Amino acid sequence: MKLMSETAPLTTAAASNLPEVSVSELAQAVKRTVERDFDNVRVRGELGRVLIAKSGHLYVDLKDENASIATVMWKANVQQLAFKPEEGLEVVVEGRLSTYPGRSQYQLIAERMSPAGVGALLAQLEKLKAKLAAEGLFAPQRKKPIPYLPRTIGVVTSPTGAVIRDILHRLRERFPCRVVLWPVLVQGPEAAGQVARAIKGFNALQGRDRPDVLIVARGGGSIEDLWAFNEEIVVRAAAASDIPLISAVGHETDTTLIDFASDLRAPTPTGAAEKAVPVRAELVERTTSLEGRLKNGLVRGLERRRTELRAAAAKLPRLETLFQIPQQRFDRAAERLNAALVANARAAQSKLDRVAARLRPESLINDIGRRREHLGRTSARLEPAVRRSLEAHRKHLDASARMLESLSHKRVLERGFVMVHREDGTLVRAATDLSAGDVVDLTFADAHKKAVIDPARAGEAPPAAQEAPKPKPKPKPGGDQGSLF
Repeated sequence: MKLMSETAPLTTAAASNLPEVSVSELAQAVKRTVERDFDNVRVRGELGRVLIAKSGHLYVDLKDENASIATVMWKANVQQLAFKPEEGLEVVVEGRLSTYPGRSQYQLIAERMSPAGVGALLAQLEKLKAKLAAEGLFAPQRKKPIPYLPRTIGVVTSPTGAVIRDILHRLRERFPCRVVLWPVLVQGPEAAGQVARAIKGFNALQGRDRPDVLIVARGGGSIEDLWAFNEEIVVRAAAASDIPLISAVGHETDTTLIDFASDLRAPTPTGAAEKAVPVRAELVERTTSLEGRLKNGLVRGLERRRTELRAAAAKLPRLETLFQIPQQRFDRAAERLNAALVANARAAQSKLDRVAARLRPESLINDIGRRREHLGRTSARLEPAVRRSLEAHRKHLDASARMLESLSHKRVLERGFVMVHREDGTLVRAATDLSAGDVVDLTFADAHKKAVIDPARAGEAPPAAQEAPKPKPKPKPGGDQGSLF
């Protein structure tokens, strides 16, 4: 056994003979080696972490009980997937190994991915079915009745397959009607989105183009082929459809989730056409049969009513018997009518005679004389009464005139008072209402005079109350009145 001190110089000498490379060169060399030796691998494992980036690329961890490998699937390949990758799903991945030099790790570049057997798909299907059932999308009370005789049928299927030909052929045989086809893919990663948009598009139509019933159809195939009709987006679109929907996906033994969400499931596309319309010949035959039964019923009803009418007529009395009693009453009334007319005429004549006796000329003259005497007496009493009334009213008027005269302001002016008015005719009630230079109208008992408030004395205080008033100067000859203040 050699000591470390002895071997160290030899190791250093040997290392010095190797060429030096950079980290990037070494990482690229490893990358080329891995990609050359593992350019096509097929790996089976369970999906761990599942992430679909905003760019559309898929990042997952493919693992088993002992190891895990990072896996990347680019957007173009992700769009080709026929199922939705979920954590815990066992899958088979085909692709190539590569490295990521930035982190010194290797990864699997997946080009194709499929569930590992039917069991994995069924487990995923049962999980989604339980989720949608818990939301009530499969509840029977949500089912809508299929119209008995639709005018327009909307079909969601491939325009090139045998399905649309079978549906059109069966509709022509049973009951021809208007068919509107919405072409879609029925297999592949884009099929689910197109089918869901077709169902929503038919529901958005208005007027004559809006179908009375929808048929979503596809031919038979494996569970992978029919997987688009198990997608959640398709099931929700079928459950939300306001138009009654018939699902016809696959053969009679095939079952997809759209069958539970639809209003009616048909075993085949041909069966969907049979459930959508009745047989025209049978309908015509049934209508003819009902027409015959209706006519026979009407005839029998009329015969029965005629028989009942005849039986009722036989029980009625004869016409002569019905009119015997009314005829007797009429005869008696006619006899009483003649006597009543004679008695009524006599009574009217007697009344007329009494009125005529009162209308004789002698009676009228006497009545007029009596009324003239009464009118003369009334006229003699009326004249003294009117004279007395006029005298009483005259005395009352004189008394009122004397009282009005005593209360007149003219009597106050005769006692030496003066009324002061402004030029506009308004009455001045206080000295404070006047200003220097105002023109006023003075009303005396015997005349009217105008005056001007003296501006020079307007601000002087009035004389004391205890001082005796000075005698009023006599007006100057020539008509100059002077100032009031």
